[in-house]
Amino acid sequence: MIVKTLEQQPSNATHWSTRSMAAATGMSQSAVSRIWRAFGLKPHQSETFKLSPDPQFIDKVRDIVGLYLNPPDAAVVLCVDEKAQIQALDRSAPVLPLMPGVPARQSHDYVRNGTTNLYAALDVASGQVIAEMSPRHRAEEFRRFLNLIDASVPAHLDVHVVLDNSSTHKTPSIQRWLVRHPRFSPHFTPIYSSWLNLVERWFAELTTKWIKRGTYRSVRDLVASIRTWITDWNDNPKPFVWHKTADQILDSLAAYCQRINDSGH
Repeated sequence: MIVKTLEQQPSNATHWSTRSMAAATGMSQSAVSRIWRAFGLKPHQSETFKLSPDPQFIDKVRDIVGLYLNPPDAAVVLCVDEKAQIQALDRSAPVLPLMPGVPARQSHDYVRNGTTNLYAALDVASGQVIAEMSPRHRAEEFRRFLNLIDASVPAHLDVHVVLDNSSTHKTPSIQRWLVRHPRFSPHFTPIYSSWLNLVERWFAELTTKWIKRGTYRSVRDLVASIRTWITDWNDNPKPFVWHKTADQILDSLAAYCQRINDSGH
């Protein structure tokens, strides 16, 4: 049964269930379930993974993690990114409130009322966020946001900016802007490695705690709501503390790659 679970699949499905395995082996469903638990087999589950093909992956991991764990003196480290196309969604019926024994309920369908784009720079040390919203998502808007950062950070401090590989971050106009502002040092995450950018964790807070269950009748309502949340955040900021060293991350990825290679596929 273990060999069948690992090396075969049923003719009418992509994976085994206790019922189909019991029928194929003549065992009871409870026996199949007990054996799978004993061997840690979960055919009904599937996970995804994405490995970075960046040839400078190791150097970039060491560079960015080094900024988090040992930030330079007389400088700020800012994690910068955009949360693009945030939708102003309104439900087709009023949201029904939470009641004893009944969860809050909202209609399955919704009405789209436009979108906005949020630019954010998370100060790794303090947790403070510099933010701006724009109806468009281009290099021009990103350049304006860099100007906002430049005006917000005291002039005597260097600025180390952690960025992903979006095309809007690497246009000639942005490169010229960086040349004109030598105190800014960009640090690009490896390809497909946005998990290295701590501002993504802040975006997740915003989404799960505020936007996901919100209702907005217009883009203006959405923008005002996001600004309210950001103001509240900056009144009591909570920095995200990075714990793993670059060596620990690389060792973990190496072990995962080894398991993939040993899988026989």
